[in-house]
Amino acid sequence: MLSRPAASMSRRCAITWIAVLIAASFGQPALAADSAPEIRLYAMDCGHLDFKDLSFFSDTGDYDGKSGSLADPCFLIRHPKGILLWDTGLSPEFARQGNPEAGISGGLDVPVTTQLQQAGLTAANVTFVAFSHFHADHTGNANLFAGSTWIINRDELAWATGTPGPQPPGIVDPATFSAYKTAKTKVIDGDYDVFGDGTVRILKAPGHTPGHQVLLLRLKKSGAVILAGDLYHFRHDREARLVMTVNTQRADSLASFDRIEKLAHNTHARLIVQHDPEDFKSLPKFPAYLD
Repeated sequence: MLSRPAASMSRRCAITWIAVLIAASFGQPALAADSAPEIRLYAMDCGHLDFKDLSFFSDTGDYDGKSGSLADPCFLIRHPKGILLWDTGLSPEFARQGNPEAGISGGLDVPVTTQLQQAGLTAANVTFVAFSHFHADHTGNANLFAGSTWIINRDELAWATGTPGPQPPGIVDPATFSAYKTAKTKVIDGDYDVFGDGTVRILKAPGHTPGHQVLLLRLKKSGAVILAGDLYHFRHDREARLVMTVNTQRADSLASFDRIEKLAHNTHARLIVQHDPEDFKSLPKFPAYLD
């Protein structure tokens, strides 16, 4: 016969194992921040864009007379201290309507909330939201994450909201990121270490917009990875150092090319041209990941 302490311990062990078996039978959130053993990068399909005329993608005429398509991903970065969402893709409204006058159509096959559910997550599980910049194809689902902490570049916010200064340009839709007014925010002016350990860093790279940024990750197996925002749009842009006609500063764009390329070289980083369809396809299909 077991002694009383031994019997009590036996019962506790049994209860613990029952709890484990129940949890396993129902499944656990695949990306739960508190169980992340290392940093992981997940690429979500947050839409695509089709253009009848790509001419404005180069101010030197490289795309004149050409049409084409862009991927529009979002990225989840899982870290032991939380989950960061980098960019939020197309809004469902724009995906349905597009911009016929500008010859732009869009699509969003699976809503962002549905994709999160596929990974056992809701918007409430996202700790931080950050943006490469505030063009509408990067802020389309931002307001879903009103409960997250928003990491916002000060120059980008001022430019995108016209505060102070002229009204925002047409490729910005302040309504898509209006939740910043009530959300918890961290306003930054330059580079920023998201989790304080050097593994997830936002790097200022202006030119496309005044507060444009890229994200540098240091993954255990895959090494350094740079999510380049709209530094480039196609792989060819990177090779030819092409600048869009809509970029706010050409000189800043070229300086940002130099900085990020030097960084990529020195860290042996894989640079992801976020909008390039082939670069997006080269990443593991969500909810698979790089680590």
